This record gives sequence, C-alpha cells and structure tokens, in this order.
Amino acid sequence: MKTIVENGTNLSKYLFDDDKPVDIQSDRINVGDPDSLDFVIGDLNSGNCALYENVTDAPADWYGCKYTYDGTTWTQDPNWVYPDA
Repeated sequence: MKTIVENGTNLSKYLFDDDKPVDIQSDRINVGDPDSLDFVIGDLNSGNCALYENVTDAPADWYGCKYTYDGTTWTQDPNWVYPDA
C-alpha cells in the first residue's frame, strides 16, 4: 500500500494499492494512469504532503483522516468522528 500524508498533521488522507500511479506535482496530485486519470487531488501538492510507499501495516479499518502516519507508526486520531453520510 501507499499513503498520502498531510505535512504538519501527519493525517493519512489517501490510501492506495502499490500499483496505483500517484504523481505529486507542485500544484496538485494526479492519481491513475497519466493517459486516463482516475481523479485529481487539488488541495494537496508537493509542498504540503508526503507519499509513503510500501506500507505493509495499514489499519484494516482505515478511513481518510482517521489515522496519522509518520512513516513507521499508525496512530488513531482521538478527535476523529465518522463523517455523516
């Protein structure tokens, strides 16, 4: 797996399979094959996030922003609440 983590908070914002292309640029992140993107992340970029690859211990109940990750350790955010549907 690989995760995109917001700098400063270490919140894990996205979690992907290792084979999913993730291209972090200066103004956005492109996710998917460059010829046919799955989606673009507009609020994260090379200046405000980090990409950790080969993550082998992602929590089974992972949800965006539920956990922080520092490159080795996952920690559940004590303030996290399940988002309303």
